[in-house]
Amino acid sequence: MTQAPARRPAGRRQHDREIVALALPAFGALVAEPLFLMTDTAIVGHLGTAQLAGLGIASALLMTAVSVFVFLAYATTAAVARRVGAGDLQAAIRQGMDGIWLALLLGAAVVAVALPTAPHLVDLIGASDAATPYAITYLRISVLGIPAMLVVLAATGVLRGLQDTRTPLYVAIVGFIANGALNAGLVYGADLGIVGSAWGTVIAQCGMAAVYLAVVLRGARKHDASLCPDAAGIRASAQAGVPLLVRTLSLRAILMIATAVAARLGDADIAAHQIILSLWSLLAFALDAIAIAGQAIIGRYLGAGDAQGARDACRRMVEWGIAVGVVLGVLVVITRPAFLPLFTSDPTVKDVALPALIIVALSQPISGIVFVLDGVLMGAGDGPYLAWAMLLTLAVFTPVALLVPVLGGGLTALWATMTLMMTVRMLTLWLRARSGRWIVTGATR
Repeated sequence: MTQAPARRPAGRRQHDREIVALALPAFGALVAEPLFLMTDTAIVGHLGTAQLAGLGIASALLMTAVSVFVFLAYATTAAVARRVGAGDLQAAIRQGMDGIWLALLLGAAVVAVALPTAPHLVDLIGASDAATPYAITYLRISVLGIPAMLVVLAATGVLRGLQDTRTPLYVAIVGFIANGALNAGLVYGADLGIVGSAWGTVIAQCGMAAVYLAVVLRGARKHDASLCPDAAGIRASAQAGVPLLVRTLSLRAILMIATAVAARLGDADIAAHQIILSLWSLLAFALDAIAIAGQAIIGRYLGAGDAQGARDACRRMVEWGIAVGVVLGVLVVITRPAFLPLFTSDPTVKDVALPALIIVALSQPISGIVFVLDGVLMGAGDGPYLAWAMLLTLAVFTPVALLVPVLGGGLTALWATMTLMMTVRMLTLWLRARSGRWIVTGATR
């Protein structure tokens, strides 16, 4: 007699539904920024290799300036989700408003520092003489959009914590369309070159921030949450984000070191690196969609006091991360011959990029585990461990990456070093997840 297939436990089906319901819309919102960058790269890439190299340098600096404050989204998601699990929506939204005020303050500070120091920052990366003026021009204009970008991060964290990833998806779609249209019109229609690309992105980012603010403010009024800045709340939000800031600074240092090494390999290498980094960022955000679901789900379970639900959700999300990583890796291998011509017509850049893309493809299952566990621990508010783990990863990566040009390695060797970095991250996160020390229940950690 044929045995009937075993049925999955109901809890697993529930986790799958929750993951899909939150992760699919989150993917669209998460990829907004890399898609903005990929659009800029595709448009600017056809202006010339020097322009593309300049964009690569400026984009690395801009992404660093914004990404160091990604805790505005991640810490807010975890804190809001815990309060949602505990049933206190008013406190949840109040927590989010503190994060938005903090975003505005930090954004103004970044603009004040970055505008006068733009030439020095570009020189620090090691741009060539041909790429430097383009990098400075793009950086000085695009930095004006940083306050809007930080507001988007904080407001997105509020909505994710409220288990709403659909609204960020809708805003991201409109923002992406607007960014593409503005870039094409200003770069080619108005013949502004790289200046038009920078202004197009800034305008689109400001529009997205305005929409997010309108949504969050409507929710605050609905639940009678105060809109006024609260010094104690802003200070508490900043303190909660310090460990995640250390974690993110370490990660951005890794990416900046990689960009600096690629720049010293030559203009073709840094141009190819920019293209690959744009793809890597897109793939990373795709995997991070599961992690975002993890932040919201884990925070909610822990806030409700359900430790076993948090454990089960973590296990299932890791399985999802591995599976999605395999699929993404296969897609990179299949599409790489058609992918590169979208960004450059330079045969030298293509030849440098092709083998490095294979390394990126092979590393995707590892990345799947890393991003999911990173999100789970963020959702649990386990920031201090994440900070120490990333500092360790930076200490391992730096000397190996700096040896690449010394030993005559090329871009492929550099991206092999990036895979080593992700492997170290995977090991540190897996050890923490296995220990169970991240599981702390209650409305606050």
